[in-house]
Amino acid sequence: MAERLVTDAERRARIGRRHALAPGHRVDSPEAVVAAMTVLQATEAPSVYLSVGARTEGVTVTDIDRALYDDRSVVKQLAMRRTLFVFPRDLLPAAWGAPSARVAAAERSKMVRNVVGDGRAQDGDLWLEQVGAQVEDLLATSGTLSAKEIREALPILEGKVTISATSPWGGAVPIAPRVLTLLGASGQIVRGRNAGHWRINRPAWTLMGTWLGEHPDPLPAREGYAELVQRWLQTFGPGTEADLVWWLGSTKTAVRHALADVGAVQVDLEGGGPGWVLPDDVEPEPEAAPWAALLPTLDPTTMGWRDRDFYLDPGHTPYLFDSNGNGGTTAWWDGRIVGCWVQDADGVVVPVLQEDVGAEGAAAIAREAARLTTWLSGHVISSVYASWQMKQARLP
Repeated sequence: MAERLVTDAERRARIGRRHALAPGHRVDSPEAVVAAMTVLQATEAPSVYLSVGARTEGVTVTDIDRALYDDRSVVKQLAMRRTLFVFPRDLLPAAWGAPSARVAAAERSKMVRNVVGDGRAQDGDLWLEQVGAQVEDLLATSGTLSAKEIREALPILEGKVTISATSPWGGAVPIAPRVLTLLGASGQIVRGRNAGHWRINRPAWTLMGTWLGEHPDPLPAREGYAELVQRWLQTFGPGTEADLVWWLGSTKTAVRHALADVGAVQVDLEGGGPGWVLPDDVEPEPEAAPWAALLPTLDPTTMGWRDRDFYLDPGHTPYLFDSNGNGGTTAWWDGRIVGCWVQDADGVVVPVLQEDVGAEGAAAIAREAARLTTWLSGHVISSVYASWQMKQARLP
């Protein structure tokens, strides 16, 4: 039986506080942002920096680089839904044992078929073991190398492999990136320092144990999922089983076991259906003062739930998300997505709203636009996940 009803307004108040977006609840470091959000989306390099900038005051690009590349207190790891995230270091064993292991198994299965089908090997598993060992030996000797340097040093990684030959999107693709993706998902190697500008993904690869100075063992899958569900509920709860299955890229069985293992409590959601919270998180959330935020593409708040109606008008979805469900930049007012933001040629941030937010909302969003313009210091951010509204925006 459900403990109580959680309204949409209460869920939006939780976003402002727990996601460090309301001005009085911002935090003071990249590590605190990652902890608040469980993970940050890292598919696009700038999103990590902008997600941190939106939730902090006075934190700079240098501070974020320090956390990523010097202290290594937060680490990039391929995990849920074959997506690259920034994890807090202590959460890596859960990822390695659960969603990353699931991704690695799927990648390995596809690669075995591909290398055998292309005639590269008769035993695909053995070929992958051998090439993986060669990559690890190379990095153990050389320390840190780019994908290009790894490919040039190991002839076995030259050339292409055919994927999805019967599909319209199939064809020959370079094999080296797929091998590195598999080794990264497995937690054997890691994206280290970025050789490009902070707006560009150009990672060098190194051994995970070298990067961390240790290599903790992965958690058993069930324990890993339980730990991730615990953290997700702290950040995003209440949420539904469907939200968790989607976010984790896992099975319903794994989610149900995890909910039981963390002692999750069922609540009713105003939008319909049961939701889940942690057992120490049942009390109502106090009301929050209205707040504004401008978030980057694929921000973890935007992408935190499968069911988004409590913070996104379904009518806005085609304008602000692409056909694959990837969220572009977003403008928020009082816990709801109300538009997007773009930049002019000089890097000035311009909000583009889908609805009337009133004078107070417009002024608050304008302040956030000015804050973000200052933070970006003239750098213009591009994205392959630009939404329809971002593409159509006409700037003054």
